[in-house]
Amino acid sequence: MPQTTAADLKQIVADHWNRRASNFDEGASHGLLNAEQAASWRALMRGLAGDAPLDVLDVGCGTGFLALLAAEAGHRAIGIDMADDMLARARDKAAQRGLAAMFERGDAEAPDFAPGRFDLIVERHVIWTLPDPTRAVKNWFALLRAGGRVALVEGDWDMAPKDEYAAIHSSLPLFGGVPGAELAAFLAAHGFVSVEVTPLMDAALWTETPQHPRYLVVGGRPAHA
Repeated sequence: MPQTTAADLKQIVADHWNRRASNFDEGASHGLLNAEQAASWRALMRGLAGDAPLDVLDVGCGTGFLALLAAEAGHRAIGIDMADDMLARARDKAAQRGLAAMFERGDAEAPDFAPGRFDLIVERHVIWTLPDPTRAVKNWFALLRAGGRVALVEGDWDMAPKDEYAAIHSSLPLFGGVPGAELAAFLAAHGFVSVEVTPLMDAALWTETPQHPRYLVVGGRPAHA
């Protein structure tokens, strides 16, 4: 049988998320379902990005969750994804809310931007879907300005593979998530400094207390790099 290539894997992943785009935001782990949840995520973004306008890239943006929060807070936000139906939803939401966030088709592992383009790179529930997370982290590092940061909203879900992932999960090194300390060590091994893990177990973020560990890992590109 022909070998499944990285491009094949990414297309399967894109097909999965395209299929889920129409009702994706209805889940408490994906959208904002009430005022308390919205306030909690806005506070998290403020803590990450601060008040001065930044250039922010949301990799694997889906329907634009983090990019829209960044734009709402006054930052220059761009989201990329390989799932066109997700991007269409993100653009619609930006238009409805009068936000200037931009959404483009792009590969989270290899975003097509000039080195040093961004102050902050964010993602939510993305790195576990990537065939080559090492390549992704190296590219994210290169895209950051000196002193810039990457922020990963992830978890350790220990999920059983299903749907499209049943056939490809063994080709995704971080499938199902990993402990926060492990992901922090992964960032540190690829040049990020001052890497910190913050638990995201507050029920307000998800509308209920998570059953599995959820966390934020933040790492910086050295100020002299």
